[in-house]
Amino acid sequence: MQATKPRDAQDLRQHLTDLTSKSKDDAYSMPSDFYTSEAFLELEKEQIFRREWVCIGHVGEVANPGDFYTTELLGEQLLVARDDEGTINVLSNVCRHRGNLVVNEDSGNRRSFVCPYHAWTYARDGALKTAPLMKKAKAFDAAKCSLPKLATEIWNNFIFVNLDGTAKPLAPQLASLDGILHNYHHELRNLLFKEDAVWGTNWKNLTENFMEGYHLFATHPKTLQPMTPTQLCRKVPGEDRWTAYRSYYDPEFPPRGPFHDDMTEDEQRNSVLFNIFPSFVVAVAANYTLFLCLRPNGVDKVSIRWGVCGLKTDPLDPEVVAYVDLCKAFNAEDKEKLETLQAAQNTRYFGGGPLAPDDLEGTIWDFLKYMEGMLGAKDTPIAAE
Repeated sequence: MQATKPRDAQDLRQHLTDLTSKSKDDAYSMPSDFYTSEAFLELEKEQIFRREWVCIGHVGEVANPGDFYTTELLGEQLLVARDDEGTINVLSNVCRHRGNLVVNEDSGNRRSFVCPYHAWTYARDGALKTAPLMKKAKAFDAAKCSLPKLATEIWNNFIFVNLDGTAKPLAPQLASLDGILHNYHHELRNLLFKEDAVWGTNWKNLTENFMEGYHLFATHPKTLQPMTPTQLCRKVPGEDRWTAYRSYYDPEFPPRGPFHDDMTEDEQRNSVLFNIFPSFVVAVAANYTLFLCLRPNGVDKVSIRWGVCGLKTDPLDPEVVAYVDLCKAFNAEDKEKLETLQAAQNTRYFGGGPLAPDDLEGTIWDFLKYMEGMLGAKDTPIAAE
């Protein structure tokens, strides 16, 4: 096999369209450039991550008025805070005076937010409260100097933001997924653990990895395969905004209670793993929820805000600690494989390979169909802004 020339962004768009126009029975993965092209990443940033709903955390991180945390998305510095009325706002964390960061800390609780540069002070909802020595400045209008509020939606206790403010409401697009998750009652589960990390792989690699059960027997032979074997994965029919599969538990594995009274016997025997496109991946198990909020951090890095939720309330409960340790263990296994994958993807000798049957990698096909809908070849080329 001869080496191929690197594909530019337009070539990748056309390849994505050509690939997904085929039957699912002929499903292939994308070539390496899909995960290594800087130009294609710029398209993803502008055409997907600025325009779509992106999950940036859990309401449990801001449980009380004044609670806040800071994060970023595509370089936009964000301040997530619960105001005096109990509303969670996603604010621009950039002062309206000279553009410095308002809050430098990762998280905490504040009566107000004071920019350390010139002490402009903002209320918990982002409204400007005081601006020292600005009364004589003719151009100053306090009413026009509030921190911008970004479009925000809460779904199942997860916080989503839409940077450009034009995305359609999220909840109606997830109605069918809500039906699948209803009896698990994730909304009753408390945030028990949260951590930030950066892995050395493209964001799409981690998204696809989380959403397929094919790798469980080889990558997780001791952590996951004995409990949720590859052979028992079953694809769930997805929709334009999401994809999912059920990971059934080995019949010999002990029950994973406590269960909500609404759960059927079948639901007690599987976890629902889903991806809300583009990059929010979740596993709702019978007793706990694992979630990963993914953001591109360069073509070969992904920023991860991940956590665990459950019906218990004490993060130090031995059962909770054991589950978090399990998650850390299989995350470490995935990280190792995905970072070697990223290194391998610099090759010019891989043009894509056949995907496994629908129950094992049909979710990747759904993801590629979504990507084609956002970035596939059009009559007019997309230019990164």
